[in-house]
Amino acid sequence: MLKIDGLTKRFGGLAAVNDVSVEFGANQINAIIGPNGAGKTTFFNLVAGAMPPTEGTIVFNGQSIAGKAPDAIARMGIARTFQTTMLFEESTVLDNLIVGHRLRTQSRLWDVIVNSKRLRADEKRCREKAEEVLDFVGLSHVAQRYIADTSQEERKRVAFALALATDPQLVLLDEPAGGINPEETDSLAQMIRKMVDHGVTVCLIEHKMDMIMRLADKIMVLDHGEKIAEGTPEQIKNDPVVIEAYLGSDQDVEA
Repeated sequence: MLKIDGLTKRFGGLAAVNDVSVEFGANQINAIIGPNGAGKTTFFNLVAGAMPPTEGTIVFNGQSIAGKAPDAIARMGIARTFQTTMLFEESTVLDNLIVGHRLRTQSRLWDVIVNSKRLRADEKRCREKAEEVLDFVGLSHVAQRYIADTSQEERKRVAFALALATDPQLVLLDEPAGGINPEETDSLAQMIRKMVDHGVTVCLIEHKMDMIMRLADKIMVLDHGEKIAEGTPEQIKNDPVVIEAYLGSDQDVEA
């Protein structure tokens, strides 16, 4: 689904991502791990179009997306969440999700001015999609609650739902389990698996190694912007280069 070759991003003399090549297959959970400053979020920014690469190619479903605008990439089928949830605090949960499906609608300014039939149909579809994804993440009961009044775990689920409201084929999750407790982490891990079971491919950045080792089908390890390993959780946890660079020589990671 996603094929990346020689991906590089330089900021002056610093290479935040340096000559990374990797392929992520469809209907899998693909994880990216590495120490702080390893280039993980920059990698996501390049794939999602937040910044152009200095060098290299990014091909999604056979089409080059390197350097395309974020909205164009979203319409092609890539959605993205952030380590810090990016939601409208003073709007309801449902209204936040209605916004998510707007990129799939055709209404323009003139439709708004005349309150066209197309506008009304688009609004209906957006509301139906918002209700659908809200039910998917198990938050239908908080549809009318303001985001400012939701818990951290609920915000994580709303962020998942917002990504799903765009009808993506691939979702990039940036530290989805950050700031939540172990029980909530297990619940979100089940949600990620549910997404894949329903045909959405997932690529996530995460520091909670127990979660990654249980969940991921494939793991790529970055260190100082370079790929130092990739493989199954079993291969990664036994890779001496990974152990030295990230896990620590004395760390015991449970599969």
